[in-house]
Amino acid sequence: MRKIASLFVALLLLAGCSSVPLTGRKQVLLVSDQEVLSSSLTQYNNYIKTAKKSTNANKSAMVTRVGRKIAAATEEYLKANGMADEVKNFAWEFNLVNDPQVNAFCMPGGKIVVYEGLLPLVSSDDELAVVVGHEVAHAVAKHSNERMSQQLMAQYGAAILGAAVSNKSTAVQQAANTVYGVGAQYGVMLPFSRKHESEADYMGLVFMTMAGYNPDVAVNFWKKMSAGKSGSTPEFMSTHPSDATRIAELQKALPAIKRTYKK
Repeated sequence: MRKIASLFVALLLLAGCSSVPLTGRKQVLLVSDQEVLSSSLTQYNNYIKTAKKSTNANKSAMVTRVGRKIAAATEEYLKANGMADEVKNFAWEFNLVNDPQVNAFCMPGGKIVVYEGLLPLVSSDDELAVVVGHEVAHAVAKHSNERMSQQLMAQYGAAILGAAVSNKSTAVQQAANTVYGVGAQYGVMLPFSRKHESEADYMGLVFMTMAGYNPDVAVNFWKKMSAGKSGSTPEFMSTHPSDATRIAELQKALPAIKRTYKK
């Protein structure tokens, strides 16, 4: 019986195996796109109802302008590389909110929020594109689905995973509540792993380059982010790569990205 259960779980994981665009990294996705979009949209709508939208028309327009260009380039890439079906999963939305945190996030489906606290570090559309490209990459790579799937596996264990996901609505909602931090200070913030953050850094550089922005500014932007920190690492940065590692990886990736994707 144990062998049968193990075989079933192996087959289940194989069926849920997917590849991340651009990087080709294999990932296990046990939750359907529809379930992820539904659960995340609920969390996002709850957040945006209480968030204070920015009254700075120029900065809000900047966020929208950069977001739309990167979204268009991303969809063009997906369509050109046999992933046109993925485009239907995105209903892009770009908001600048009046919040002093130095942060931004993107929910599944392309719901992007930039906090005003980040903007003093952003001196151009190119630098904002570093942030937006990174957040768009999280959505395209389905990192939230991967995190929810990891949460399901951790919560139920391999032995009973098959039974847990055969009727997933309750299990998925519980996983979503954990992943999206319901009731936590950061609300809809997703605590991605260092692996996800590094992947989003790389993919974000590619998407911003495809959109016509200058990826070279990424190094200086992250240096400014690093210099702006004081004391202990902020909670939202706790699972991110170290500043030195992030900058080194960006510098290493930039030449090939510019050769391959620069217009």
